Amino acid sequence: MQVSNQTIVLVVGHGSRDTGANREFEALIQAYQSRHPEFDVRYAYVELAEPLLGKALVELSAPGREIIILPLFLFAAGHVKNDIPLALAAARQGQPSAMFRAARPLGVHAALADIVFDRAASVLPLAPPDAARTAAVFVGRGASDPDANGDFCKLARLFGEGRNLGWLLPCFVGITRPRFEETLEFAARIRPDQLLVVPYFLFGGKLVIQIQEQTAQFRKRFPWIKVAVAPHLGIHERLLDVLDERVDEARFGERPLPCDNCQYRTALPGHAEKLGGLRALLWSLRHSFTHGQAAPHVHAHRPLSKHVLVCANVDCAARGSVALVDALRRLIKDARRERDVRVTVTSCMGRCGEGPTVAVYPDGIWYRGVQLADAEELVKEHLLADRLVARLVDNIMQ
Repeated sequence: MQVSNQTIVLVVGHGSRDTGANREFEALIQAYQSRHPEFDVRYAYVELAEPLLGKALVELSAPGREIIILPLFLFAAGHVKNDIPLALAAARQGQPSAMFRAARPLGVHAALADIVFDRAASVLPLAPPDAARTAAVFVGRGASDPDANGDFCKLARLFGEGRNLGWLLPCFVGITRPRFEETLEFAARIRPDQLLVVPYFLFGGKLVIQIQEQTAQFRKRFPWIKVAVAPHLGIHERLLDVLDERVDEARFGERPLPCDNCQYRTALPGHAEKLGGLRALLWSLRHSFTHGQAAPHVHAHRPLSKHVLVCANVDCAARGSVALVDALRRLIKDARRERDVRVTVTSCMGRCGEGPTVAVYPDGIWYRGVQLADAEELVKEHLLADRLVARLVDNIMQ
């Protein structure tokens, strides 16, 4: 990778298996580079696409070089609070003379609310008196971080503030509630003249398509309600303005990444020995997935030879995960192994649109796209004989 001597702005995205979503992200990078020829604008992904953040930081690091890490995330949840600081800590250790500056994610910003309203007004009339008979269903991804979900609801409030909308209903695609589908049902009971679905997503992808499909089904059931889906955020000049603010904060201001200056992440005077907290954080994250690779500890259940987790979130449930759970439990019981092989239903496992998702621990094997017809093979080969069902493997946790 050829790198100039300019200040580098490394824009970090989530990454998607949907190449269209990645192309949108990379188009935004090009737009930002065109706006700032004084910077060398690069990009990296946290997961699911290349280049990955850790590798990009290694390749871009050099003595004395200024690198600004700009998280292109709507809110500060797990990736911003954990993955990016961990990658930064490793980069700082590998190249301590480089100047790494971490910017904040987009967060709650009035400009973003204005952009979303502009997108919404392009598909439905939202001026008085139409606004008063409009129900706006404001849809987010949903996170396991209450702080991020709270920021989403605050942004939704900014979207509706002063717009004279009849109803503003924040909801989520997954992980937390209220869910999008149940919010649509609630909106129908309100009997608005028009219903506006607002996907608060930076780029398109499977979840945006899912929202559109579910809205189309709602439209067929309630044809007397005028229904429209607003475009997602996408590239917008005011979005680029917000990126400028975040970069300026990182270079000249005092608004660091959440936890970036925590004593467990940075060698603060007198607390350098606490840097082990990074290792503890990584270990705890790993344990949350592997359920047994941490130090020995007491569990409420007897030791299991296999613990099978099956996602029963709305997307996986719609694809048959509930019937899959029943089949796995029946087959395990028929094999008389229910005492040491357990099947547990979980909430979202982060593979929406690719399920049903199944994880087997302590092996650390993730399967995706598991159908009811696969249950017998999965039990016979993996759970009873310790042979992977290779065609279904999504990931192997190391």
